[in-house]
Amino acid sequence: MCGIVGYTGMHSAAPVLLDGLSKLEYRGYDSAGIAVRDGEKQAEVIKAKGRLKKLIEKTNGGDSVPGTCGIGHTRWATHGEPSENNAHPHTSDDGNVVAVHNGIIENYQELKDKLIRNGYTFYSETDTEVAVKLVDYYYKKYEGTPVDALTHAMVRIRGSYALAIMFKEYPEEIYVARKDSPMILGVENGESFIASDVPAILKYTRNVYYIGNLEMARVRKGEITFFNLDGDEVEKQPKVIEWDAEAAEKAGFEHFMIKEIHEQPKAVADTLNSVLHDGVIDLSDVGLSEEEIKNISQIYIVACGSAYHVGMAAQYVLEDLARIPVRVELASEFRYRKPLLDKNGLAIIISQSGETADSLAALREAKSKGVRTLGIVNVIGSSIAREADNVFYTLAGPEISVATTKAYSTQLIASYLLAIQFAKVREEITQEQYDGLIAELQTLPEKIQKIIDDKERLQWFAAKQVNAKDIFFIGRGIDYAISMEGSLKMKEISYIHSEAYAAGELKHGTISLIEDGTLVIGCLTQPALYEKTVSNMVECKSRGAYLMGLTTYGNYNIEDTADFVTYIPKTDPHFATSLAVIPLQLMGYYVSVAKGLDVDKPRNLAKSVTVE
Repeated sequence: MCGIVGYTGMHSAAPVLLDGLSKLEYRGYDSAGIAVRDGEKQAEVIKAKGRLKKLIEKTNGGDSVPGTCGIGHTRWATHGEPSENNAHPHTSDDGNVVAVHNGIIENYQELKDKLIRNGYTFYSETDTEVAVKLVDYYYKKYEGTPVDALTHAMVRIRGSYALAIMFKEYPEEIYVARKDSPMILGVENGESFIASDVPAILKYTRNVYYIGNLEMARVRKGEITFFNLDGDEVEKQPKVIEWDAEAAEKAGFEHFMIKEIHEQPKAVADTLNSVLHDGVIDLSDVGLSEEEIKNISQIYIVACGSAYHVGMAAQYVLEDLARIPVRVELASEFRYRKPLLDKNGLAIIISQSGETADSLAALREAKSKGVRTLGIVNVIGSSIAREADNVFYTLAGPEISVATTKAYSTQLIASYLLAIQFAKVREEITQEQYDGLIAELQTLPEKIQKIIDDKERLQWFAAKQVNAKDIFFIGRGIDYAISMEGSLKMKEISYIHSEAYAAGELKHGTISLIEDGTLVIGCLTQPALYEKTVSNMVECKSRGAYLMGLTTYGNYNIEDTADFVTYIPKTDPHFATSLAVIPLQLMGYYVSVAKGLDVDKPRNLAKSVTVE
């Protein structure tokens, strides 16, 4: 949510800021703005409501805004409606402090009252303006440095924040502070960059620093100095981002989502090969020893959104192969119900960005109770990656579309690999079974590619669903987990109401929703449950439903029941999710395209939910 960029160097700042903000559009926003300083002059602030193109037009692509130091922001409204007035950057009363902010300041009203008593006035409804003026208050009260002012402000602020701030008396410098909201800093050839996510600066540098929680930094041209909450300097080593800058571009595809769907075979293969060597799974980089695996008594999978659906599928695979009890938890509910956790358990936190606020809070809750934590994340150096006891990095590369595809697929692969290795170490499967499962895993990239190559019939069928009002996805076992992700893909980008139901639950109330023409999509990848789910589909058809079947090649008798059928290659039933999800991703995509919607940036949604 929201996006921050910053630049100080030898070149004009405004074009760099606007380019960086364009790479962060996927995060979701309702307004945008930049502030640029030209030497000793006061910062020039330009803001616009709506899409970034309005700000680009307003600044003539940045050419009409001189200066080599600046900050920029795309805003997702939390406090205050979307408007130019509420857009960032915000300034103190006399323009001494200019800042942008991601996060939520929980005690903003208390701080605002304090500042009003000290003569400050407010022009916006935002919590960010309160933070800016609080920093200004402490800067003037103690007549210290920007770092001094920030340390005083950080002690008073409750909530989450990533702040990028310019001070009038410190031209060509930017100061940043962070608590629970992501931020990275980069340097290259005498220039420095600030961003809330890698794609914003990948074009300019791959040498980045990750600022820690409750830390600050002074950003000068080609030089970054870090400070802790006491104001003492902190030494940090840069990290090199391996992502190719072109991976964050559309590369000729109409949308990022369809590009990322096409990238899934490679992303799956890369993630497999990261721990699979000569037919053997090696988790040494993950950091789990065989002794630790043997001692696991319980697994808690905690995640949000699509990552939660990965957990639902992983639950079936882990329990069936490794024979370890698994509980799947919504991260937003996990810590609020005061969970009873076994200290010999393992909490697996799944998050593409590694910055998901609820998932990060769940990780901390598990650690506070003495439970070992394992993060499955896609972003090296992210908060979850740094704080988890062990990390399994997925190799999806940058994922720009709000609707996840390749990150979901790589998270599935990570969970399969863990399940197989846990089963082997705990002697729940034989060597022959182990070898067979690994061999089948290695066929998945090619089978995913086959589905993608045969997408035209799905495109034709999806175009006929543009006027659908309700779509229901049904399945049993792993097919229920598949249905959940298919339903989410449909609703989040096509805005068609869709729900996923365990097929056996239909008669317990849900079937009353079926009307003439209602599309019901039945997932049928589990041989042991195939006939039962077909029976449920027949019940829906008898009440007027229009049926789509999703099954494996060979189950051609489904054509006697369903009005439309799409097939996937056969695989081990444990791994069916990896194949079955591809047609459902394509369905959601093509329905959205047929409706003329903004596929990559669906309304009201953000790529990374970094506030509660």
